Amino acid sequence: MGTYRNLILENRKGILLVTINRAEVRNALNWETWEDIGQLAKEINNDESVKVVIITGAGDKAFAAGADLRWLLERPSVEALEPGVQGVLTELENTVKPIIAAVNGYALGGGCELAMACDLRIASERGKFGLVEPTVGILPGGGGTQRLPRLVGKGKAKELIFTGDIIDAVEAERIGLVNKVVPHDQLLVASFEMAKKITAKAPLAIRMAKKVIDMGMATDFPTGLALEKLSQAFLNGTSDRTEGMTAFLEKRKPNFQGK
Repeated sequence: MGTYRNLILENRKGILLVTINRAEVRNALNWETWEDIGQLAKEINNDESVKVVIITGAGDKAFAAGADLRWLLERPSVEALEPGVQGVLTELENTVKPIIAAVNGYALGGGCELAMACDLRIASERGKFGLVEPTVGILPGGGGTQRLPRLVGKGKAKELIFTGDIIDAVEAERIGLVNKVVPHDQLLVASFEMAKKITAKAPLAIRMAKKVIDMGMATDFPTGLALEKLSQAFLNGTSDRTEGMTAFLEKRKPNFQGK
């Protein structure tokens, strides 16, 4: 993996722990950090040592408490038409590796959008979520207006964006924004437990399932079913499918090779 300015990376037996390392500003997301995240999205696709990624924030207060407003204030208006943060998060969402957001505190604005671009979200009981951009005269421009309705429904998404309300982890779980809430000191434990469950499964099956779910959400139901059928046909020709079924019949642990 390359060099990162504001991310700390630690590979623990195929589970890559990524920590946003700007605790002094509650992990606010400046452009350097977004560039780091974009680089990460590219590199994990080609790194066979990485099976699952966990993203969290440094310190005890924030996952990522929004974008760095000084950076946003200085940006020329025309830059909003460039891929920017939206492009970075689309690239992250489209990675072939499953990504878990371990939300240890505030996930506001761009931080909430980052969490939503991950496949799964596990929150500490201290987690706080909100798309607060209208408070400062803008809208969630990293994909928040599109991902939030798909997670919680159109009406609830409009309420949260229009009001800028910040909700706690329990409410976020209730409306479907997060998968699970755990005690603060168990956040990484729970995240690694989830990651280990995923790494125990056939990697090609997980990769194809992620792609079919994501593409299916962006198309009509019959097309989604066709994508599912084609993906199943592909998996039927893999060595992992033979190994998985044989291991099940022989009552042993499978040895998946990703082939």
